[in-house]
Amino acid sequence: MSDIDAQKRAAGEAAAALAESGMVVGLGTGSTAAWFVKALGARGLDVTCVCTSEATAELARSLGLRLAELGETREIDLTVDGADEIGPGLSLIKGGGAALLREKLVWEASRRCVVIADAAKRVPVLGRFPLPIEVVAFGHKTIQLRICDALAECDIGVAPRLRLKDGRPVITDGGNVIYDAACGRIADPAALAIALKSVTGVVDHGLFLDLADLALVGTDDGVVEVEP
Repeated sequence: MSDIDAQKRAAGEAAAALAESGMVVGLGTGSTAAWFVKALGARGLDVTCVCTSEATAELARSLGLRLAELGETREIDLTVDGADEIGPGLSLIKGGGAALLREKLVWEASRRCVVIADAAKRVPVLGRFPLPIEVVAFGHKTIQLRICDALAECDIGVAPRLRLKDGRPVITDGGNVIYDAACGRIADPAALAIALKSVTGVVDHGLFLDLADLALVGTDDGVVEVEP
């Protein structure tokens, strides 16, 4: 196991210790979140889980976890998910796993949100990781031009690129496509979030602001707790 994987595993196991029987737990998506799901399954608690992607749901079922759809349960008590970047105030970039819309829906329905990551995910300013933007498939090339205008409003002069896999557009669980904007540096994440949401056809973006209550960051010296 690499050092990074060991850090991810440690963070996921630390987050699993926060769960209690009787809880409704939101399960994130991605390689780090998978460690949490595995650790949660190993604890054998009586929990109901709401998944943020079909991939996570498949993993959770294989571990014997009980699943429910968003809205079928009471408020989610705890959601644990990874992030592509963790910036100041626990501002986040998410969506590298193409599940950002479902992730944000689950996060916003949760009483407590905990982000887990390896140490390399902490950055002084968001933007090194390309910002995912989920867009409806119909007319997405036209929407891309409008996204360029929104980025320019925030002094970001880049053109987002359609995410491809094996030469074909990546399609999200919601049937949308993903554009990635290599911003480099996002000086004002809140302003960019507003500008992107104003674009017709943009379903959502990977800026998760004022949502995380705690970060558990795996390091070579153990798991570090970070609060907003």
